[in-house]
Order: sequence, then C-alpha cells, then structure tokens
Amino acid sequence: MTLLLLTVTAFFLLITLANVLFWPRVRPSLNAADASVSVLIPARNEEGNLPDCLDRVMRQGDVVAEILVCDDHSTDATSTVISDYSNRDPRIRAIPARPLPAGWIGKNFVCANLADSASGRYFLFLDADARLHDDAITSLVTEMECRRLQLLSCWPGLEMLTFVEQALMPMLNFVVFSIYPGPMSLFFSYPSLALAHGACLMIERESYREIGGHSVVRNQIFEDTRLARLWRERRLRGLCLDGHGVVSVRMYSSFAQIWLGFQKNFYPAFRSDISFWAFMLFHTTFYLGPFLLLPLSASGGLLLVVLAILLTRLLLAIRFSQPPWTVIFHPFSQVLLLLLGISSWWRCRTGQGVEWKGRSYYQN
Repeated sequence: MTLLLLTVTAFFLLITLANVLFWPRVRPSLNAADASVSVLIPARNEEGNLPDCLDRVMRQGDVVAEILVCDDHSTDATSTVISDYSNRDPRIRAIPARPLPAGWIGKNFVCANLADSASGRYFLFLDADARLHDDAITSLVTEMECRRLQLLSCWPGLEMLTFVEQALMPMLNFVVFSIYPGPMSLFFSYPSLALAHGACLMIERESYREIGGHSVVRNQIFEDTRLARLWRERRLRGLCLDGHGVVSVRMYSSFAQIWLGFQKNFYPAFRSDISFWAFMLFHTTFYLGPFLLLPLSASGGLLLVVLAILLTRLLLAIRFSQPPWTVIFHPFSQVLLLLLGISSWWRCRTGQGVEWKGRSYYQN
C-alpha cells in the first residue's frame, strides 16, 4: 500500500513540477494591439467591488472600445456605481437587466445579454472582483493573435488578505494543478484538456456568435470550463494561461463565503456521479490518508509520501506567489475540501440546491 501511495503522489508531483516550470504565463506587451475589445462585466450586488474593477479597466488604453456593465437585479447600490462611472467615461454603458428566463443561470443570462450589445472584435468577460494590471488587455489580445486563439482564459492571481483565506484558498490551485497537465494543452486539442476561469475570459466575437455563446451553457453552473471544452470540441483554438501577472481576484473574504462559493461549484464541476466519487476517493486515499496513517505507522516510505504532498503544495505556493506557510495546513484544508464536496453533492442530489448571492441553483 505504501508503494502505491508513493508511486501515485510522485507521479502527480511530476505533473505539478511540469506546470510550475513549463505552463506559460501571459506575456507582457507594451505595444498597442490593433484590435477593439468590448469589456463585459456582469454585476450582482457588487457595489464594493465594481469601482476598483472599473478604475483598472479605464486605464487599459484605446484597445478598450467599450465597457458594458449589467446590473443583475442587485439589491445594493450597484446601479448607482454604474451610473456614476458612465458619466466619467463615455465608453461605459449600463445594459438593462431583463427578467431571468426559466432554465438559465443568472450570470450566464447576463453575459449573453452583454454580448448581444457588444461590438468589439474581442469580448472580455470580466468578473467585478477581478483587478486588471496595467496593459493587461493589450497582453491578452497579443496572446490571442500570436497563438491564433479564439478563446483565452487567464488563471488569475489570488488576493488573500485574511488568515482563513491564506489557509484555505491555495487548495484551489492544488486541486487543479496537481492533476491538470497544463503544458500538454499547448500541443493537444483534446476537449479533456480544456480549462478556464470565469473571472477573466476573452473570446473572439465571431466564434462566440457562431457557436451560440452562453446560450449553449445556459443551465451550467460551471460554465467557464464548459465553454472552453465546447470550443475545443468544435475544433477551435482555446487555451488557459497563467494570468497571475496580469489579473488578480479576491474570490472570497470570509469562511462563510468560501464555503458557499465552493459548495456552489464543487459537484456541478463533474459530469457524472462516477467522476465525482472517483475524485473524492482519490483525494481521501492519496492526499489525506497518508497524514492519518503516519502517526500509526511512522515508516520511511509513508514519510516520503507526506513529504511529496507537502512539496507539491510548496511548489505551487512558490509558482503562484502564495505564502509558503499555508503548506502546513494541508490536512485541515483537505478535510474541509472533502466536506465541501459531500455538502455540494447532497444539496444538488436532494433538490435543496446550492445558493449564491440570493439565488438558488439546482443541478443533478
């Protein structure tokens, strides 16, 4: 059993090392791209996030043709923020929110409405909590054109200000980049290698409209990677690159938000119960089990397994500029991950649904 644990953890450590060394970052570009970009921002109860987001977008230069913001039936002052900023910059326009039809996820419907009103060559779907670095959009357009892409997603840097964020949020990168072979996505067009982060997603207008845009994922909670997979299924070029040098996001600021946010996305990220429970079994056996067994059987092989896991975490912390001390919280974070998975599965399968920003979503 120890040999199996060591073999598997060493294999995924090698995948992590390949990501750390060879998965491309978005390259900086200081040259103005000859293209027009429509920045599309869905905003539901984002009065706290939206001003900084818009300030960063407004500084991106002439490559930004328009900035369209849709207030998704907010109950706070989001609409006032949009109105104030539209008076400051003529590129900013408020797109009226329409009633949410049956069968649609709220964000997907708003993104579709924004795209219907957009005229740029590229659409940049941007979450209100995303923070663009200087010249970020020019860099994204350059990547789109140099790599001949129709879809580009940036995996953002994670802003983590509190202890609970720093202890728990790095698990997101661990879950993804300990198993996802990022460099392979550059050379192989398999849909299974599709990955995206919805906080920053640039899509060529013509391919978006040809495929049907967000309408084809209208009922998908995990719509970003579904879109990326669809692009590859249609033989279009799509990539996810390391964007932590061009965009950052503070996804959640409290334990309650972390719980609700990942509960919303966890189970819907899987296409079947089989793949979900395979993931749960894998993480229980290989990434939690060794820490539980080590006090009972302090063998050298088991210690190597634990060290391989911690080294995996440390490599990712270094690559993504996260605090290295978070590595020691891995067993606790792993337990929480599994509890989140069970909670997400239970709520989806029993019809209770998962909740986010005052809406309930149901998926089975």
